[in-house]
Amino acid sequence: MTRPPKPAPKPAASTAPEGDRIAKVLSRAGVASRREAERMIAAGEVAVNGKVIDSPALNVGPRDRITVNGQPLAAPEPARLWLYYKPDGLVTSNADEKGRETIFDHLPEDLPRVMSIGRLDLNSEGLLLLTNDGELKRRLELPSTGWLRKYRVRVKGNPTDPDLEPLRRGITVEGEDFQPMQVVLDRHQGANAWLTVGLREGKNREIRRAMSAIGLTVNRLIRISYGPFRLNELKPGDVEEVRPKVLRDQLGLTGEAADGSEARPAPRSRPGAKPLPKGGTPRGSASPTPPRGATLIDAPTSRRKAPKPAQSTPAAKPARGKPAPATGATQPPRSCGKPTPARGGARPAPKPGSRPPQPPRRPR
Repeated sequence: MTRPPKPAPKPAASTAPEGDRIAKVLSRAGVASRREAERMIAAGEVAVNGKVIDSPALNVGPRDRITVNGQPLAAPEPARLWLYYKPDGLVTSNADEKGRETIFDHLPEDLPRVMSIGRLDLNSEGLLLLTNDGELKRRLELPSTGWLRKYRVRVKGNPTDPDLEPLRRGITVEGEDFQPMQVVLDRHQGANAWLTVGLREGKNREIRRAMSAIGLTVNRLIRISYGPFRLNELKPGDVEEVRPKVLRDQLGLTGEAADGSEARPAPRSRPGAKPLPKGGTPRGSASPTPPRGATLIDAPTSRRKAPKPAQSTPAAKPARGKPAPATGATQPPRSCGKPTPARGGARPAPKPGSRPPQPPRRPR
């Protein structure tokens, strides 16, 4: 007697709540970063479905009504990114407890609410990325991104290349380990020296502390690139938005592109066009430009004239008593005496298929 098969066990119901955490939703909408959103929730500035919440441990969905300080939460906008040249002397924060000016006090008025990606010290300048999307900010700040950040650094002193070797191997400062840096000694300028430094982590005052550990003092620091994004020709205080297509392409870069290396775009070709032959030009295209003084023999010109048709000469009368030559026969030229040889004493070679010229016969 066979036993009936046991029914398959029902899948356990998912216990994970639907939706996203409230702090993530606020960050995605550009209200604030996740950390700042959690502070706003703890301060009672956020309400969900008419009820003020005091803990970020809450998931919300599309049907939930969220208000911040009594104002309904706007729909999330597409992620945008700006390149900003941070001037020296500004604080990279929304507010400063010491009352110092911040970068947000000097941004253009038509710029939407933005957040800074990473930070630059008060006395540092250069490239700072701004975005309206909290998730994009968090993604680009993660150490796993591994984007290389490059700086131009001016130090007091005249270091030699061996003096910078500890930075390339990795150094420990006040019990904190710094990863190996890319350090290039560019040039000396009076009592100072210019260096190019690249690193993949952003610890507090990392370059200044590392340079101080080997006896050098930084008196100017400019960030020139952040991953594939570069400072280029921006001036202090300038803001330039990254095009959406470029933003989508660059966020997926890995390897060399993530190190900030610029890839030249491939030349565009027409759909279906055949590849060029090696060292040649496509069929039907113009011939390459000749060097100065050369002439293209087969190049057509509008001033070239058509050759004139050859004038036919009347046939010579046959001698008395001799029959006329047949049609199509070659009549030897009339000449007195011996035929004149070609220049240099050599006669021209006869054409293929033609009879060689013969001296005229004397009449009997």
